Amino acid sequence: MNNIDGNSPIGFFDSGIGGLTVVRSVTNLLPNENIVYFGDTARVPYGSKSNSTVIEYSMEAANFLLKKNIKLLVVACNTASSVALETLQNNLPIPVIGMIEPGSDYALHTSQNKIIGVIGTYSTINNRAYSTRLHILDPNAKVYEKACPLFVPFAEEGLVDHEALRLVAAEYLSELKSKGIDTLVLGCTHYPTLKKIIQNEIGPEVTLIDSGTPAANIVEDYLLEKGLKNSSHLPGTQEFFVSDVPAKFKEIAERFLGKVISNIHKIDLEELIIQR
Repeated sequence: MNNIDGNSPIGFFDSGIGGLTVVRSVTNLLPNENIVYFGDTARVPYGSKSNSTVIEYSMEAANFLLKKNIKLLVVACNTASSVALETLQNNLPIPVIGMIEPGSDYALHTSQNKIIGVIGTYSTINNRAYSTRLHILDPNAKVYEKACPLFVPFAEEGLVDHEALRLVAAEYLSELKSKGIDTLVLGCTHYPTLKKIIQNEIGPEVTLIDSGTPAANIVEDYLLEKGLKNSSHLPGTQEFFVSDVPAKFKEIAERFLGKVISNIHKIDLEELIIQR
């Protein structure tokens, strides 16, 4: 790994396109930072896979991004954050920021009645990632978690306003609506793309928490503390790597980020696996 400085990029990875919501939050706050993103689109979703498999995939993604001389790694995937964050932090030579702590801290700060809902993949919910963190922060908080696995394929296909999604959302969220929550954590980075329908179903009185926003603040704090914030006044560069179907990724990524994307590259899974 070469010498790291302010010009070195920030690395992001996710199982697919969802992590782009975190990229958007970071680039809105830090527009001069260079970005390298890896979406493991050949193996999406991570949320239905075993913990050991998620850890394996996460290490492969991280090792790939390390070759890009990144100064910081953002695990822009709640499933990987809930399962693999400690392994990544213990094995990588750079700092690693996940989604669980920023999202939990922000949700607890936002909630007035300390009755908080969390939606996520099977893996994130089964590992009780958010409820564990929230109860460390406030043992008296009431936390209700619900797995919403079908939300990911809707997001990946760009079906963010489809009638079928409305029906699925109504089914998933009906239980949480009865709990008196005033805050709902979108515990998967794909979910902010479905925010409109989720808000309509859960009700306007419930505040939705997108972990990407507080995570971006943590990224900025770290870069300032370590003197690694990019001092350039030019817009940062963005480079994207995927493990399958870059054309589909381009279509949806441009919708997510609101701009044309040209730097998209497909890498072979064999190359990703061998590097470990």
